[in-house]
Amino acid sequence: MAERISPVLINHRPFEPNGTIINSHHSSFLDQNPNVDTIVAVDDIEIPTVDFSVLFSDDLEKRSKAIENIGHVCEDFGFFYLVNHGVSEKVFESVFKGISDFFNPTEIEDRKQYEKKNPTDRIRWGLRSSPGENREYLKVIAHPEYHCPTKPAGFSEAMEEYFKRLRIIVDGLGKAFSKAMGFEECYIEKAFKLDSGFDMSAMNLYPPNFRSKGSIGVPNHTDPGFFVSLIQDVNSGLQILSHKGDWINVNMPPNAIFINLGDHLEILTNGKYKSHVHRVVVDNNKVKRISVATLHGPSLDSFVSPAPEFVDESHQPIYRGMTYKQSLEVNGGDEIDVQSSLEQIRIE
Repeated sequence: MAERISPVLINHRPFEPNGTIINSHHSSFLDQNPNVDTIVAVDDIEIPTVDFSVLFSDDLEKRSKAIENIGHVCEDFGFFYLVNHGVSEKVFESVFKGISDFFNPTEIEDRKQYEKKNPTDRIRWGLRSSPGENREYLKVIAHPEYHCPTKPAGFSEAMEEYFKRLRIIVDGLGKAFSKAMGFEECYIEKAFKLDSGFDMSAMNLYPPNFRSKGSIGVPNHTDPGFFVSLIQDVNSGLQILSHKGDWINVNMPPNAIFINLGDHLEILTNGKYKSHVHRVVVDNNKVKRISVATLHGPSLDSFVSPAPEFVDESHQPIYRGMTYKQSLEVNGGDEIDVQSSLEQIRIE
């Protein structure tokens, strides 16, 4: 076995996906830590940075070390910055421009056509303005079928190109994580049926409008799925909870993608790899921010449970198995709402 190497760390000093107030096995951890209700977060905790290109380097030694490293990052942190991922700066710029144009404040009436109509919605718009949640959002199903508003001009094309690039990252991280676990490259692909994985993307504007109130953009939550990828146009707002109970400000390198492990990777590994609680703080609307959070899930018909490789006499299953579709509907929500259901799935 190669010698363990430390994660590549960058100390940057100066999410978000649809979520529900965290209501899972993490709740006991939250209850036991006095800092979880504070707004102030720290900047001096290092978040690992993973170079996507090295995971597939022609240099076998570099690739081996990178694979081992990402395994330690997933187990010891559960989140990281992804760089050299193949998504160009031009694609990022087109995405942020398209979203900004879509959220034009003078055209809010046009957006109301995408308000919730029925559980089968594949495009949904919403506006939240309350002490517990402040954002305007557009949710779309990105994969296996792509859905997006046709206006403004160029918006749908920009998002489609971005989502195509993300699917390459999903495939690559699936292979890398599988190898890091000591399995064949296709292990996660087979477990989650990633080729037909159900991806939902939430495009968010913080603060949404003059009616916004309070400091919370999105409250404490984890997200279902394999992992969540997030990009943002300004370094502000997203915070993630550390193992020690401190909120960490997520301040990404330029053109990086923030990766946070999802609930269903935690379920598959029987708790070895954990999803992490995160939130968005809008700081009383002082900073306008756009983010794109995409939840990359298993296929809707994938039955996900603790895999036999992670269960033995000392590690009994701690989650019940169910299809991804069933887990998304446990809380009574629609598929597009993709709410966490870890509390209901967990075996007491």
